[in-house]
Amino acid sequence: MADPERAAADRFRGDHPGLALPPVVVVVPAYGEAATVGTVVSSVPRTMAGLATAVLVVDDGSADDTAARALAAGAVVCRLPVNRGQGAALRVGYALAVEHGARFLATLDADGQWAGSDLPRLVELVAGGRADLVSGTRRRAQRRDPERWSARGAGVVVFAWLIRVLTGSPVTDPANGLRVMTAEVASGVELTQPQFQAAELLVSALCRGFRYAEVPVGHERRPVGSSRKGGSLSYGWRFSRALLGTWRRERRRTRSLERHRSP
Repeated sequence: MADPERAAADRFRGDHPGLALPPVVVVVPAYGEAATVGTVVSSVPRTMAGLATAVLVVDDGSADDTAARALAAGAVVCRLPVNRGQGAALRVGYALAVEHGARFLATLDADGQWAGSDLPRLVELVAGGRADLVSGTRRRAQRRDPERWSARGAGVVVFAWLIRVLTGSPVTDPANGLRVMTAEVASGVELTQPQFQAAELLVSALCRGFRYAEVPVGHERRPVGSSRKGGSLSYGWRFSRALLGTWRRERRRTRSLERHRSP
């Protein structure tokens, strides 16, 4: 089979000739989320920071009506022919959004755990030139986090501490589903992870000197179904592997650049 990501992007271009997306595009990766994706799309304000906003749903090979529900809610949809993982879906979404004119990219999960209504405060920081990458954080939110005292909640604290040690940046919630970045960040980091792209994107951006900030946001349990990222131990192991692997890769890149700059 041809590269599914390339095939999906080519089909999208063919289905949307001359498409011009607005300055802000919210990329929503979705796999089997027909029950929630319409509500998630509808929760996104159509204007943020005074800029027109569109939602681009990347259907990651769903076998249900995810794509149809997203279209009915007003999203632009790209469909991957097979399931590739959240990281792959986001890569395709970022590339298509930038290619079709987006200046600022946001992410929002399709499972209903995060609210699109929280995004404007993140967009304002990036669109206002005060940060290149902004993440939501559950750690300073006034609303209760249902996972705060769970094993996964503890993992968020540990991974945040590790990223602070490795990068020196004030990260408190590295697995948050709400992020906003400039097109330059999306195009300027290296993204290869099939699933745990939050860690890769964050660590790569920090190591490459992009300005980072956080905004408190709410978090709810999935209203339907359960996480597809495995149990807490499996999730933690794979997240840490992505995090540390990205950091080592970025360190090698930095050293290589320094050697080439040396007289």
